[in-house]
Amino acid sequence: MIIQRVVLNSRPGKNGVPVAENFQLEQSTIADTIQAGQVRVRTLYLSVDPYMRCRMNEDTGSDYLLPWQLSEVADGGGIGVVEESKHDDLARGDFVTSFNWPWQTVAILDGSLLQKLVPQLVNGRLSYFLGAAGITGLTALLGIKEKGHVTVGAKQTMVVSGAAGACGSLAGQIGRLEGCSRVVGIAGTDEKCSILVKEMGFDAAINYKKGNVAEQLRELCPGGVDVYFDNVGGDISDTVISQMNQNSHIILCGQISQYNKDVPYPPPLPPDIEKIRKERNITRERFLVLNYMDKQEASVLQLCQWIQEGKLKVRETVVEGLANIG
Repeated sequence: MIIQRVVLNSRPGKNGVPVAENFQLEQSTIADTIQAGQVRVRTLYLSVDPYMRCRMNEDTGSDYLLPWQLSEVADGGGIGVVEESKHDDLARGDFVTSFNWPWQTVAILDGSLLQKLVPQLVNGRLSYFLGAAGITGLTALLGIKEKGHVTVGAKQTMVVSGAAGACGSLAGQIGRLEGCSRVVGIAGTDEKCSILVKEMGFDAAINYKKGNVAEQLRELCPGGVDVYFDNVGGDISDTVISQMNQNSHIILCGQISQYNKDVPYPPPLPPDIEKIRKERNITRERFLVLNYMDKQEASVLQLCQWIQEGKLKVRETVVEGLANIG
């Protein structure tokens, strides 16, 4: 059977910015028959995520991320429908997902490595299982629960950087649902800030490209910051940390401003900011959602419930066609 697939064509270099030419769309073939335990699936959705920048390097800098290999098919979170099955638990027409879904139109996969999906849990929006009800939503929910120390009634203020992104927009809403009394987002355009306040229920949002972020933070968080959901690192995070309270908590989700630089993860803070962090006993611990997979099922059900109840608003960017994935 002839299929299309996307392979890693070249590496951008540890300090380089990825370009479309780093990938290549090509024709390939898969077997016409499947073996016992296998399924043939047609790809419906693939998730393109910030962590994949690390997989473009020969050394990902992480012991849990394997590098993509040159001239080999890329992979990541994906959803598809079973077209043929020789696995006892999966049948034609079932919707399935995997963290290691190949970037190709049709694939033959080991059925035991796939998870069956129930579309009704997300009101039929299958793609949500790669976002709000998938690893993105899990990262936001488990990050807040495990590292945020949010307490109902404690009148905590949460700040979210990269707040208009897939994870940040969920984190702000979940922070509120878990008990924060004030949620402030930081994003890069007026439009994004408006969406955060009008659609996502944030109390306020700061356009970091306009005005003085430190001054705006002081105005919008007069009692200081108790919980910081950090998606970006760099100067913005330094500014937020300088206004955090004693015994407050940083949820170290991502450091996207640093991903095109050859620095350790998590990147060290500047000496003056690290001094503040230590003096105020601010926690800043590496957070990896894969370490909490024992809580995955219950957490996904909670996310789905919030989606069904309309308590969790979801925005997606969906691009059609494998040729447009790079």
